[in-house]
This record gives sequence, C-alpha cells and structure tokens, in this order.
Amino acid sequence: MSTEVRVPTLGESVTEATVATWFKQPGDAVAVDEMLCELETDKVTVEVPSPIAGTLSEIVAAEGETVGVDALLAQIAEGDAAPAPAAKKEKPKAEAAPAPAAAAKDVEDAPSAKKLMAENNLSDVAGTGKDGRVMKEDVLNALASPAPAPAAAPRAPVAADQAEREERVKMTRLRQTIAKRLKDSQNTAAMLTTYNEVDMTEVMALRNEYKDLFLKKHGVKLGFMSFFTKACVHALNEVPEVNAEIDGTDVVYKNYVNMGIAAGTPTGLVVPVINDADQMSFATIEKSIATMGAKARDGKLSMAEMQGGTFTISNGGVYGSLMSSPILNPPQSGILGMHKIQDRPMAINGEVVIRPMMYLALSYDHRIVDGKGAVTFLVRVKEALEDPRRLLMDL
Repeated sequence: MSTEVRVPTLGESVTEATVATWFKQPGDAVAVDEMLCELETDKVTVEVPSPIAGTLSEIVAAEGETVGVDALLAQIAEGDAAPAPAAKKEKPKAEAAPAPAAAAKDVEDAPSAKKLMAENNLSDVAGTGKDGRVMKEDVLNALASPAPAPAAAPRAPVAADQAEREERVKMTRLRQTIAKRLKDSQNTAAMLTTYNEVDMTEVMALRNEYKDLFLKKHGVKLGFMSFFTKACVHALNEVPEVNAEIDGTDVVYKNYVNMGIAAGTPTGLVVPVINDADQMSFATIEKSIATMGAKARDGKLSMAEMQGGTFTISNGGVYGSLMSSPILNPPQSGILGMHKIQDRPMAINGEVVIRPMMYLALSYDHRIVDGKGAVTFLVRVKEALEDPRRLLMDL
C-alpha cells in the first residue's frame, strides 16, 4: 500500500514553493517524521516529514521544481525496509542502455553546465560525464568548436578562461523577495537617514555589574538588544509617527510596539518580530530575542513570526560595521541601525577622554515623519542609553 506525500500549508498568502533539497532517494527506508525534503518559499524554508514508516518509492517533484499547496511530492510504500521499488530497479537498465538520448532523460546535467547552456541558448550538447551527464567542459567545448555563441545572449560574451572561473547560481526565493522588497522600499518611501552617536559607558557598566545575577535568575544572558529595544519603545511613545504606517491616504498609528529584530542567516536577511515588546521586561525581551535568533539560524521561523512588525532594529555592529544607512522594512516608517562599539577620544567637561562610542542611524519615511520628529526620536534613544535610569523613571 502506498501513501502520498503532499505540499503542506505554506502560510498566509503563500501559494507555491520550490523543492530545494531531497534528503532521501527512491528505495531509501524512512521513519515516521523523518525529513524527506525541504521546500523554499519567498519567506521561509519548510521541512516536509514522512507521515509513515516505509520506503520512499517515488519522487514526483524533483529538486528545483515549483509546486503549489497540496501538490504531490512523493509516494511512500508502507512497511519496514521494503524491497527496492520498480523505479529504482529500472534505473541501471536505463544507465546501461547504449542510446545517449535515453540516458539523458534520467541523468541530471551538472548545474554549471545547465547554466552555461541556458546563457548561450545551447541544447543537445553531448555529455562525457557518467551515464552521459553533460559537464561544464562539454559546454565550453561546444562553444569553442563551432561558430561563436548566438548574438542573442543575455549578457556580454565571456572568454572561455573567464567562464571557467565563473559560477551562475539561481537566486533563492527568499533572496528574490529580499531584493524586491528592498527595491520597492526605495522606490515607494521618501527615505531619509539621520545620524547620532551614543556613549555606551553606562550601559556597559550596568550590564557588567548585573550580567551574572541576570543569567542566574532568568536563565538568559543580558545583552545590549534589550537596552536598545527599551530605549526605542521609550522614544516611540514620544514620537508615535515613527511607529505608524501609511495606508492609502490614511496614517495608521500603532498603540503598541511589535519590534522587528533583523537577523542575518545563511540564506539571507530575515526579520522575526517580537510582539508587544512595549509590555515586556528586560528578561522577556532577551528570551524572545534568543528564541527567535535560534529559529532564524535553523530556518525554523514561521510566517506568523515575521509579520506584523511596527518598527525594526538592525545590528550591523556584530559584523564590524562602523556606519551604515539601513533600508526601511515596508510598510514600517522607521528602522534603527546599530553599529560597532569603538573606543574614541571624546571631549568631556573640557578634557579628552576615551569612551566606547557607537554611531546610530535612523532611516525614516519622510512622507510621514518630519525631520524634527526623526531627530527627536534618535536623541531620546541616545539619552536613554547614556543614562539607563531614565528608562525606569519614564523620562
């Protein structure tokens, strides 16, 4: 008896995905809940587990194929370690067949070869790889032996020796969405950035004084993000337009703060959202950030966990950035950029002293936020960080 494996629900407004990786091949034994494949949407990566124990008998949707919700992915033969399926047995016959055309139907060409063929409008290239697999060298030879590549190439011709040192990789759905949203943000919002700097002496001293007690009581490390989150919440209360968004000809003011925390992952930038951050303690904020950060690194974030943000904090300082202008995360009207803490000479009370300084950047939508409001917001963040007691007294 066979059980179908289908594409699960992908999340709100997501109707299709790309099959990224198959962890199992036809004939492999699988256990219940063992990962079969990974699907990639424009927001998240979704793992598809096996619903039963048995043998993977057929893969219907190959890697790189686009599938819709509830589309058939594979078939599993129920029971323990069943004999190899018919499709598996037939494969050696196809490989042993002398006709290269028959082999080509069952053998996947090298990715670099497929990219070169697509780039130069080539087809029917004879493969010298195993089982007739077309390799990159085969395409280069095909380009060199006959006439030059067709004039309709989508980019300037590349010399053969340079082509050998290039690799063309299709953008992931996540990367395509990141590119589109960031460009849309530039095209839509009247984006402007204002800068300031903050002396981190008091925050660092407070953190060093209480970090051990904080970890012992709350089970999570006391970092800088909770201080910045609290400082931003404080500033957003005074300058609410930075926490608002434009909807047509209306301005929607949010009487809550859902804080987006931008996080870099191996697959691209994601922004998990901490809902109702304005109601949270330092400990709750740190725990939420730790949880979301782990999910982001492991590709486990759900669609719901990346929606509904009203303001974003981006910390380029963890990568060593000294100064940058963050891009808005639409439809939000503000994003704060944190940067590297660096010791610099500062004039304090007429004397030059060394202080741990950080540049801050606030990018904002000038359609809704005036320059005065943006500067006021950044000054309030600066004041709260340079004297954290202001946060306790709501000053």
